[in-house]
Amino acid sequence: MKTSPLILIAEDEDLMRAILTRLLEESGYRALAVSSAEEALEKFASEDVAVTITDIRMGGMDGLALLDKIKDIDRDALVIVMTAYSSVDSAVAALRSGAYDYVTKPFVNEDLLQAVKNAIRQRELFRENRALRRELDRRYSFSEIIGTSESLQAVFRLVEKVAATNTNILIEGESGTGKELVARAIHHNSPRSDRPFVAINCGALPETLLESELFGHMKGAFTGAVANKSGLFRAAEGGTIFLDEVGEISQAMQVRLLRAVQEHEVTPVGSSAPIQFDARIICATNRDLEKEVAEGRFREDLFYRLNVIEIHLPPLRERREDIPLLARHFIARTAREQGHDEKAIEQQAMSALINYNWPGNVRELQNAIERAFTLSGDSIDTESLPPRVRDAAAGGHFEMRDPDGLRPTLEEIERRYIFETLASVNQDKARAANILGIDLSTLYRKLKRYDAV
Repeated sequence: MKTSPLILIAEDEDLMRAILTRLLEESGYRALAVSSAEEALEKFASEDVAVTITDIRMGGMDGLALLDKIKDIDRDALVIVMTAYSSVDSAVAALRSGAYDYVTKPFVNEDLLQAVKNAIRQRELFRENRALRRELDRRYSFSEIIGTSESLQAVFRLVEKVAATNTNILIEGESGTGKELVARAIHHNSPRSDRPFVAINCGALPETLLESELFGHMKGAFTGAVANKSGLFRAAEGGTIFLDEVGEISQAMQVRLLRAVQEHEVTPVGSSAPIQFDARIICATNRDLEKEVAEGRFREDLFYRLNVIEIHLPPLRERREDIPLLARHFIARTAREQGHDEKAIEQQAMSALINYNWPGNVRELQNAIERAFTLSGDSIDTESLPPRVRDAAAGGHFEMRDPDGLRPTLEEIERRYIFETLASVNQDKARAANILGIDLSTLYRKLKRYDAV
């Protein structure tokens, strides 16, 4: 059974409070009436309030201050203010501060009920829009992380689980595997998604500049500090800060970062007063931080603070079945960016892409496709690929040719590649799975789909 909307009433006059309560309850609403703005604020924070009705003039905190504090809690909160005829200017001020509507005392019952009804309708629209946004986010939040391989699907599942938490996350993977894309996906799917996502490459800045960028500085703290600077931790307030290549920072910076992570506070350069911040911390590295800890180059206490949840991104050579899909994605993107029609990719060129080991991972593949698209004619051929990729075709394990000369589907390409690999290792499935860069269970699942087991 659907629960009636709850209307919160803040009114310090006993008679008016009773009149409002009875009017709303007789109209099918639930009413929660309190005699002060302070109590109303407590109730708003603890109850599922649909609409708040508040008098502007009350003892203690007034209705305008209550409006501001409610909006701080929920910027979409719907507040109707009540004011006397002689104080319409206050009602206008309330509307400018975000009130949904106002009524003047003495009010006409129908006018007040219509204002409440309109506010309820507005609330339903807000909720529908939020639901639609969540659905769109769910469907498209991984749009830049392309792949159907089991290893990447495992990453997707983990991202969905951890996104709603505030837990610190460490993303590990080789350069070019998409660590920042994963960090952004986590932020995008989190309750912090409407707040800033702030990213910095810790390995790209000298220590002194990195300290100022992260923690901020005071005017005059060093030569060139001509004004106060808040720093990136505070710039990410309410959102997420992404520290890329965190394994590159010095021991001294590790000490300062440890305090920031533990206490959620930073001390700007040139100041002795720490400042609190509220931002989720996601870090990434292409180093083996456990090895760095064992060899004394990275603080153990900082490592365990950052590595509450670890996400490992597999290199592209371990998920070769994703290469055709990624290639088509980058072809489509490049075509849009250059204002051209999409191009087909020739069979031998695709063979080269699949057989190449991609030390630069997805980023290298993207650059190779952009180069090939620019240099090729009507279709992307082997000659338009970078020489290092082109050479992979010569030692390729399979050819992408149909007997009738037709271009095969991506599924057919994958099937042939798997069968050719199995043939080359005398049907040793464990060795084939290793060469293909997939789990043995994934190989069996694909063979079952091809009716080969």
